[in-house]
Amino acid sequence: MLHQYKLNGYNIVLDTCSGAIHIVDEVIYDMIALWQEKDEETIMNEMLEKYSHRDDVTKEELILCCEDINGLIKAGKLFTPDTFEDKAGTFKERSGNVIKALCLHVAHTCNLNCSYCFASQGKYHGERAVMSFEVGKRALDFLIENSGTRRNLEVDFFGGEPLMNWDVVKDLVKYAREQEKIHNKNFRFTLTTNGMLIDDEVIEFSNKEMSNVVLSLDGRKEIHDLKRVDYAGNGSYERIVPKFQKFVKERGDKSYYMRGTFTHANPDFTKDILHMLDLGFTELSMEPVVCAPDDEAALTPEDIEIVKNEYEILANEMIRRYDEGRPFTFYHYMLDLTSGPCVYKRISGCGSGTEYMAVTPWGDLYPCHQFVGEEEYKLGDIYSGVTNDALREDFRSCNAYSREECKDCWAKLYCSGGCAANAYHASGSIRGIYEPGCELFKKRIECAIMIKAALDDDKRKK
Repeated sequence: MLHQYKLNGYNIVLDTCSGAIHIVDEVIYDMIALWQEKDEETIMNEMLEKYSHRDDVTKEELILCCEDINGLIKAGKLFTPDTFEDKAGTFKERSGNVIKALCLHVAHTCNLNCSYCFASQGKYHGERAVMSFEVGKRALDFLIENSGTRRNLEVDFFGGEPLMNWDVVKDLVKYAREQEKIHNKNFRFTLTTNGMLIDDEVIEFSNKEMSNVVLSLDGRKEIHDLKRVDYAGNGSYERIVPKFQKFVKERGDKSYYMRGTFTHANPDFTKDILHMLDLGFTELSMEPVVCAPDDEAALTPEDIEIVKNEYEILANEMIRRYDEGRPFTFYHYMLDLTSGPCVYKRISGCGSGTEYMAVTPWGDLYPCHQFVGEEEYKLGDIYSGVTNDALREDFRSCNAYSREECKDCWAKLYCSGGCAANAYHASGSIRGIYEPGCELFKKRIECAIMIKAALDDDKRKK
C-alpha cells in the first residue's frame, strides 16, 4: 500500500508495509501514482504530454525513471505486499501474560477542578481515595511476579494529582529500589503532575528518581486558566509556571514533557506551543481533548480543519528553529525512520490490557487509566491477578488488523490501530475508531515525515 502526498514543497511517497519513504520530483511522483493502473509506455506518453513545457522531460529520461521505479519494486521498497495480517493475531500470544508496566493511581483526588477532565476531577466516577503504601507495595510485587524474564519495568505515578499522596510515592520508590537488587529488575518511574504542590523536595527527589516527568500546562495564560482552575474557580497558571520553570532548569538533561490539552477554545494551539517555548520549555506535547461530542470543550468539524493546518504551521516552525539553532521537541513528531518500533509494536500497539495495566487506590486492575471506573472493564485485582480472562483476550486480539475501518488505512502501522480507550468512548467498542482522532493522527504523521525530509535535505546540511 502506498500513500502519496505533497507538503511544504516535498513530493512524498510512503510505502506502508516496508516503511520506505521516497522524496521524489513531480514527474516520478505522477508516474508512481499511475504505475498500477497503466503500462509503462502509456505512463511515459502521458508524462511527455503533461510536461511538454519542460525540456528535461524526454523519452530517454522517462525510461530511466521507469528503471528506477522497477528497481525500488524489486528491492522491496515500493508497492510492497502486506505480509503482516496473518501474523497479527499471534504476536501478542508469544508474550504470554507478561506484564511490563503499571499505572499506579496513587490519588483518586485532585486539587484542581479542570472541566474537561476525563477522570471526573480525579475521582474516576467514584469516591475520592488515596493509595496506601500496603496496596502500592502489593502492586509492585504483582508487577515483579508477572514480569517473567523481563528486566526493565515501568511504573507511572498518576492521579488525580499524585503529589497529594507524595509520602507514599517516595516510599514506593524506595521499596522498588530494594526489590531491584533482589529480583534483578530495573524500575523506570514517571510522575504526572499539575504542579500545584511542587516544592524543592519534590524537585530534588523527582530529578533523582523519575526517568520522566509530565507537567500539565495548556499554554497561554488565558487558555490555561479557562479550564485548569481550582475549586474556587481561580486559574492555576501564575502558581505553577514558576515552579515548572525551576523544575525543568534543575532537571538538566533528564526527560520531561510539558503536556497540554487543546479544546474548542484553542484549535490554534500552535500559539500555545510558542508560548511554552517563550517560557523556556523545549520538550512539548499537546493533545486533543477527549470528551463527549456535546461537551462545550469538544472539537467541532471546523476545529479539526483548523488543527490540521496548525500541525503544518508547527512543523514549519520546528524546521525554522532548527535552522536557527533553537530546536525543540514535539512529542507527536518524534518519528524514527531508520529503526523505529518493531513490527510487534506496530501491529499490537501500546499493550493496554495485556502488558500494561492501571491500578486503583484499592488494588483493582483495569486495561489502562482511561478505563478506570468502567466496571465492565475491570480485569481483576493485584491480589488474585487477572480473573477476567475473556476481557484480557479481547484486548490481546485488538490490533491494527482487527478493525474493519483500519484494514485499508495507510497509517495503521504507525498508529497500531489507535487508542482502544478513545475507540470505546467514541463508539462503545474497543474495536471501533475515533474518527477525528484518526484524521489528526494521519496529519501528524504526514508532518513528521516532512520534517524528517526537510532536516535531512542536503541543501540544509550545507
